[in-house]
Amino acid sequence: MNFCSVNHALEGPASGAPVVLSNSLGTTMRMWDAQAAALAHTRLVLRYDMRGHGHSPVPPPPYDLPDLGRDVISLLDRYGIERASLCGVSLGGMVSMWLAAHAPERVERLVLCSTSALFGPPEIWAERAALVRRSGVEAVADAVIARWFTPAFAAARPDVVAATRAQLVATPAEGYAACCGVVERMDLRADLPAIRAPTLVIAARDDPSTPPEHAHVIADGIPGARLVVVERGAHLVNVETPDVVTELVLGHLGAEGEGEP
Repeated sequence: MNFCSVNHALEGPASGAPVVLSNSLGTTMRMWDAQAAALAHTRLVLRYDMRGHGHSPVPPPPYDLPDLGRDVISLLDRYGIERASLCGVSLGGMVSMWLAAHAPERVERLVLCSTSALFGPPEIWAERAALVRRSGVEAVADAVIARWFTPAFAAARPDVVAATRAQLVATPAEGYAACCGVVERMDLRADLPAIRAPTLVIAARDDPSTPPEHAHVIADGIPGARLVVVERGAHLVNVETPDVVTELVLGHLGAEGEGEP
């Protein structure tokens, strides 16, 4: 297992209950702008660019979930944070689940958004990684963006879609491809029963990448987990419907850090 020092930002009061925000494949910490702004009023918010993404280093592949999890543990150690709540979208949710199962003493509460414990046929991810290594992230960008936002939102908010697409195409090809390998080899189903952190699972009704069936598997596998299906939104539901997701996150974590009973 290895780790790298990832690009990150620390926001909010130093005395606030800490929360870590983990990005999805092909995005950066900016995907959390709306939620970070709300949480930072009362919480210490630590968000970062996944290795291979944004301004983080691109270590030589292969990567696996323990590597991505160790990056987070290293970040917590850097600031002397013993326990934090974790919020992750898609790949960020997979990292969060791994941490909650394998480093439970570091995890207070868990929010898992648009994610999966087993993300589809592995050959799809191997083929995507190979294409990106040959032709760059631009080669998959249009297909990916079409799954990230509903057509209605894309038509109404082309500015948001364009800004998110810019994050995607700026992702280093090797970083993106190596993280495709993480998803290709990932199977967290056996880890779910070991998670003891109070967990909120969020799915979007119109998400073609991780439809609500994926969320049901997670919620059924984690003891006491609660599932909410957002009626409007696709894969990046926290970007498409930020107010809805922010309210859910604050409700689960607690605006002052107290969380739900």
